[in-house]
Amino acid sequence: MKIHNLRWWMAATCFLATTINYIDRLSLSIAAPAICREFGFSNTDYSSILMAFMIAYAIMQGVSGRIIDRIGTRIGMAASIVWWSLAGMAHALAGGLWSFRLVRFLLGAGEAGNWPGATKVVSEWFPARQRGLAVAIFDSGSSIGGIIAPPLVTWFILHTGWRTTFLVTGSLGFLWLALWLLIYSSPEDSRFITKDELELILDDRQKEHRGPDALVPWRSLLHYRQVWGLILGRLLTDCVWWFYVFWLPKYLTDRHGFNLAQIGMLGWIPFVAVDAGNLGGGWLSGVLVRRGWSLNGARKFVLILGAGAMVAGLPAGLTGNSGLCLALIAAANLGYAAWGTMLLTLPSDLFPSSTVASVSGLSGMGAGLGGILFTAAAGRVIDRVSYAPVFVAMGVMPVLALLLVLALIPKVGLVAMREAQPQGPR
Repeated sequence: MKIHNLRWWMAATCFLATTINYIDRLSLSIAAPAICREFGFSNTDYSSILMAFMIAYAIMQGVSGRIIDRIGTRIGMAASIVWWSLAGMAHALAGGLWSFRLVRFLLGAGEAGNWPGATKVVSEWFPARQRGLAVAIFDSGSSIGGIIAPPLVTWFILHTGWRTTFLVTGSLGFLWLALWLLIYSSPEDSRFITKDELELILDDRQKEHRGPDALVPWRSLLHYRQVWGLILGRLLTDCVWWFYVFWLPKYLTDRHGFNLAQIGMLGWIPFVAVDAGNLGGGWLSGVLVRRGWSLNGARKFVLILGAGAMVAGLPAGLTGNSGLCLALIAAANLGYAAWGTMLLTLPSDLFPSSTVASVSGLSGMGAGLGGILFTAAAGRVIDRVSYAPVFVAMGVMPVLALLLVLALIPKVGLVAMREAQPQGPR
């Protein structure tokens, strides 16, 4: 059976994986007020649990990207979701600070493979003009997961307790696995792809002059300034997103007096803005290219808009009005999503398909490192001062990130690779 526009089904499958990824990831942050009360965890203790996730996530972003480039997208993505689903379910067994650190570490190690893998899917299946929207679609799963998780997890916590909640959310990945193994392969090997769609994909590769599939030695990737632009750009901005993901429910409880039911009703609002930013940024970039803008101009225009909107995070932490606070956080999240969509798209614009997951993974390591440093500092600053300095930092860092990206990636276009070796199986 042939499926028309199969590439969009592939993007939808990656979207589902990302949605499940974020439901599993957010379960702890929503349950955090109850867990911290039960075990007597301080903000510093809680930040150390988050850091365990981020350390594993940062390390495994690069490692998993390299593994996926070597063993192939199909097996790599499947192994990743099985790992993190089992780790998510293992949260139900945690009984203290060290066991929570351990299960979060294992969860981070598994979840790290989602973004390098999904970015590689886009590189394999989509022409350049559609990659921004394809990345936006799969990355919007993070916001949809953020929208679904608060009411879903809150309901299960209130009715079954937090341990059962982790068993339920952790099991979702196994449902996805069956669909993935049924539908996914490379375009050349797919039994579902139409002749017209395969020709579209292969013609686009020839137009970009991507050349033969080759795997560049890992250390050599760090010789490219474009790779450093991606690493530093994500290091300084993904930590903003990490804070909203992991600390927002607790911040709303500590600063604005929200209870668990209110978090369930309102905690999803900023994530709607993320969805708009993801899809809006990807859509706008594609529209500009179709209207004659260069790929360089289209991608960077969206980056500038996204970085500017993220500055709204600064006043969000200074207002005592909870409604205004949520609105400003929503604006910052919208900007982050548009920015993040472009940074996730750039590896496939800049590098051959065989190297995309490795480059994406390295940039993810930068994102993880930024998250580790920022989370460690945030826990201490919040305990000793307040949330205000953290929000000020989140309004300043995106501007610095933008300047670095523009300087290190002077032009968006395929980079001439200097070293290569034959690629392994796909």
